[in-house]
Amino acid sequence: MKANTATNLDQQRSNDLVIHHESLVKRIAYHLMSRLPPSVQADDLIQAGMIGLIEASRNFDPEQGASFETYAGIRIRGSMLDEIRRTDWTPRSVHRKAREVAEAVRKIENEKGRDARDVEVAEIMGINLDEYHKILQDATGCRIFSFEDPGTLGEEGFVSPERQTNQPFENLQKSDFKEGLAKAIKGLPERERLIMALYYDEELNLREIGEILGVSESRVCQIHGQALIRLRARMEAWLVD
Repeated sequence: MKANTATNLDQQRSNDLVIHHESLVKRIAYHLMSRLPPSVQADDLIQAGMIGLIEASRNFDPEQGASFETYAGIRIRGSMLDEIRRTDWTPRSVHRKAREVAEAVRKIENEKGRDARDVEVAEIMGINLDEYHKILQDATGCRIFSFEDPGTLGEEGFVSPERQTNQPFENLQKSDFKEGLAKAIKGLPERERLIMALYYDEELNLREIGEILGVSESRVCQIHGQALIRLRARMEAWLVD
C-alpha cells in the first residue's frame, strides 16, 4: 500500500510539473523558430518539447541543485533539436557542396598557412562568388547546430557519441571534441568568431546581428556559413572515414 501511495504521489508531482511548465515549451519553441527556415512548423517543435518536458518531470532530482525550470529547459531544447535533426529538410546536394567547400578550405589553408579567402575557395572550385555565397547561405540554413555534440557540426560526417551515456571513453571523446572545437572557434577570423558568439552565445538571430554589424541579413548568413564550413574543415579528425 505504501509503495502504491508513493508511486501515485510521484505521478501527481510529475503531472503538476508538466502542467505548470507548458508555457516554457512554447517559449523555447518560438525562440528557436526565429532562427529556423519557414519550413519548420512550431507545432512539431512544441510536440517534441512536450516529450522532453514529460521526461524531465519524471527524471528530475531536486537534490542535484538545479531548479526544475533550468533542468527542463535543457531537456526541452534538446528534444526539439533532436526532432530538427531527425527530420532534416536539406537536400543531399547541399551537404555535398558544403563538403566540397570544406575540402577546398582545408586545402588552401594547409598550403597557405592562413585563413582561406572567399575568392580563393571559389576559384579552386571553379565557380563565381555569387555561386559560392549561395552555397554558404544554404549551409547555414541546413541545420541548427549544437556545439555540445560532435554529431551536429554540419551533417552525418562527424563521430556522434550518445547523448546519455555513462561510458568513460565516450564521455572523454565528447570532452576532447569540445576542447578541439573551442580551439578551432578561437582561431576563426575575427568577424566570423564574433558572429558565432552573437548567434550561439547571445542567441541573436541573423537580422539582429546584421543590425549590430551594419551589414545585411544575407551577408551575415554568408559569413555564418563560412564559419561553419571553416570549422568543418579544421575539425577533419572528427570526420568518419
